[in-house]
Amino acid sequence: MKILVVDDEERLRKIVRDFLVNSKYSVVEAKDGEEALEVFYKNHDIELVILDIMMPKIDGYGVLREIRQNSQIPVIMLSAKSEEKDELLGFKYGVDEYITKPFSPRVLVARVQALLKRTSRNEESEIISDGGIVLDKIAHRVLIDDKDIELSFKEFELLAFFMENKGIALSREKILNSVWNYDYYGDARTIDTHVKKLRAKIGDKGDYIKTIWGMGYKFEV
Repeated sequence: MKILVVDDEERLRKIVRDFLVNSKYSVVEAKDGEEALEVFYKNHDIELVILDIMMPKIDGYGVLREIRQNSQIPVIMLSAKSEEKDELLGFKYGVDEYITKPFSPRVLVARVQALLKRTSRNEESEIISDGGIVLDKIAHRVLIDDKDIELSFKEFELLAFFMENKGIALSREKILNSVWNYDYYGDARTIDTHVKKLRAKIGDKGDYIKTIWGMGYKFEV
């Protein structure tokens, strides 16, 4: 498994890397938030991110927000800050674990192992199939009547959420909080835009996504 370690302290990165490598993990590194996002987008097989908060260019919260717009992979946040409000902010943006500096590298590795085991165990059904749509969550692949359909990451996540909640009326707020994985205070019409694009890409199967006026959507076959 490949892990991304992001911290502006080279010495700390080396210590964390050495302990992870000794535990048979592959490690890629970044020294600031901007480089972290570049490495993240270049390495599609990253399984977990260890992320410092106080960094040059883009801080850890900014990196976390960007990651959460594209991925739900586990994120462990490191910080010298120990105030409750800082931890709550991290959890608001979708962090999975929060570790305060200084910390034991052995404890960090144990947290990594536990988090990866937990997320693996909680992985829902790998393949969802209904009404001529086959969605493979692991391969990130969608088939419509046995033909491959290209979806963006958010379109894929949105379709998976709809199919997993078949027959349930879903408010826009519920969709935003579940698919985007953070409390959304902006314009909920972003959901309508993504639904419109998704419907167009899945053709006549788009009729399965029913509009509930004044509320949201429901997936029905």
